[in-house]
Amino acid sequence: MIKRYFAHASLNAKMLFALLLALLLAVGVFFAAYGVGNYFIDNVYMSSESISARKAKIYTEFSVYVRQNNLAGTDEAAIARWTAERDNVTIIVTGGGDNYSFRRGQRTSVNSQISDLVQIAGIYGKLYPLRFSDGEYQIAIGDSSQNHERNVFLIGSLVLAGVAFIAVMLFYIRSITERIIHLSEEATVIGAGDLEAKITAEGGDEIALLATEMDNMRNAVIERMGNEKRAWEANSELITAISHDIRTPMTSLIGYLGLLNENGFSDVESSERFAASAYGKALELKELTDELFKYFLVFGRAELEVERERYDARLLLEQLVGEAAFDLKDAGFEVQQIFFDGEAQIVADPMYLKRVMDNLVSNAKKYADPAAPIIFLAERKDGRLSVCVSNTVARNVSRVESTKIGLRTCQKIMEAMGGSFSTASDESHYMAEFSLPVAPDA
Repeated sequence: MIKRYFAHASLNAKMLFALLLALLLAVGVFFAAYGVGNYFIDNVYMSSESISARKAKIYTEFSVYVRQNNLAGTDEAAIARWTAERDNVTIIVTGGGDNYSFRRGQRTSVNSQISDLVQIAGIYGKLYPLRFSDGEYQIAIGDSSQNHERNVFLIGSLVLAGVAFIAVMLFYIRSITERIIHLSEEATVIGAGDLEAKITAEGGDEIALLATEMDNMRNAVIERMGNEKRAWEANSELITAISHDIRTPMTSLIGYLGLLNENGFSDVESSERFAASAYGKALELKELTDELFKYFLVFGRAELEVERERYDARLLLEQLVGEAAFDLKDAGFEVQQIFFDGEAQIVADPMYLKRVMDNLVSNAKKYADPAAPIIFLAERKDGRLSVCVSNTVARNVSRVESTKIGLRTCQKIMEAMGGSFSTASDESHYMAEFSLPVAPDA
């Protein structure tokens, strides 16, 4: 039960539980030790044999003191000095017509309290005869040393209770410290480069949560390094593939241009065929270089450098959309254009805006249904100028890019110009939108 509680409780709850457990143990130890002490005093130290032995010893010491100092029974000052050195001893001297009690150096007449020897013997026990220099007296001996012993046991019990309390708390603190040290050692191993070393997370407290988060961080680093490795491998493969792909049309282009250069243009039919072939190879090169640009734009680490200037938004968009519409119409698509009313200014890089528009046109050529129109909607709303391109998806092709590099290129370009880019789609329609803030009037 305790182990299960400690496995899932927070550190604050565990600390409170440890404090309560330590307190209960300390109280238990105190009462146990003090009870054993009182039992010993009541049954051993205060037994009749022990009391008689202690009084006999006191009687012997006092007798020696009286004999060595030749004391008289009435020598109260000397008797008081002897009892002053013994806190737990009381001497009552009887005889000579009066009874005197001596304790801790204080003399007290007991005539008013105890009227005869019978009462003295009943309170203090046996009366001992003792010869003083002026005759024989009887003395009663009182021993209250059990009070001192009880105090000793009380202090000892408190000390034991304190030790028990500290022991429980030290055990708890040590268990927490060992877990932290173990976690630190595991983190040191990982920090040295061994990312495969796992971090142990046991329990449900904050230390376990920290260990879990550290292990998640380790896994994230491993995943990121794996992604970077795969990206590096993909980069190498891409560069190799594109280098090969570029070399093929480049070789053909150089060959066709070389033939034209050698043979001249006297053979019009051959010249036109060579020129058309060279033009086709040049378009292939453009496609390959565009793909390469997209890839490095998306996956490259350098910030995109744009040269933004202030433009008339309507004129700029009419030109960009007009070129896109011409390209799409040439490919057999119907195009509709809707523009906002009024004037507006934007700050943008037209070269990069054209790349965004080229990507959207390229996607439309691949995935749009030629039987349905492609709509370009330019509008001004809430201080922003947006261009939305929507089309119906062809049924016989997939509408999702395999890598979506083109769309990610558009997003990075628009973000670099302070704008935004988004897409939305359903089973039959696709929409892409880019927007820029309208520039304030100069």
